[in-house]
Amino acid sequence: MSGFLHSLTNTVKHWYLPLIIGILFILLGAYIMTVPLETYVTLSIFFSVSFFVTGLLEVVFSLQNSRSLQGWGWYLVSGLLSLAIGIYLMTYPGISMTILPFVIGFTLLFRSFQLLGIAFDLKSSKVLGWGNLAIASVLGIILSFLLIANPLFTMVSVVTLTALSFMMVGIAAIVLAFNLKKMKDLPNKLSKEAKDRIQELQNEISKLYHQQQP
Repeated sequence: MSGFLHSLTNTVKHWYLPLIIGILFILLGAYIMTVPLETYVTLSIFFSVSFFVTGLLEVVFSLQNSRSLQGWGWYLVSGLLSLAIGIYLMTYPGISMTILPFVIGFTLLFRSFQLLGIAFDLKSSKVLGWGNLAIASVLGIILSFLLIANPLFTMVSVVTLTALSFMMVGIAAIVLAFNLKKMKDLPNKLSKEAKDRIQELQNEISKLYHQQQP
């Protein structure tokens, strides 16, 4: 109950940052789809920039919402990981074709698990639409795993799997952004009486908590 009231009475800041991340991932995925396999490794600079930028955005988003969102730590860890991978790829732009799909695959796999965890956080906060985020996240997990295990699945090209993985993670990020917007807009839809009642409930819960303390 207290978590739900917390989500109602705190404003989600910069809900559009996951939206920007999602759009960037979808655009990158669409571009990757047009690249021949022979030039796949040359995309490492695009991967490095995309991970660095999205990681930076996620770190900013997590710190800005550390008091508003229960799962803000997910964003912070994912952002720091993306920053680290972006810096790694910038440092080693000549990374081999053998290693690059594993680096991209594990990064997108972690991000997909992160989004799945956030989906269940939204479920616990009674946010409608969490199921769409969960479905998109699971599809991202499957595609990322196939990208990592690509030598075992040679019927699908590494280029196609990389593109689809980026696009699915991007779709999940966009779904997340609009769910966060719902959380942000919800307090504005409440009447003043309802807001006052919520505040009273929070005060009562706080008093009960302090009374139970030794």
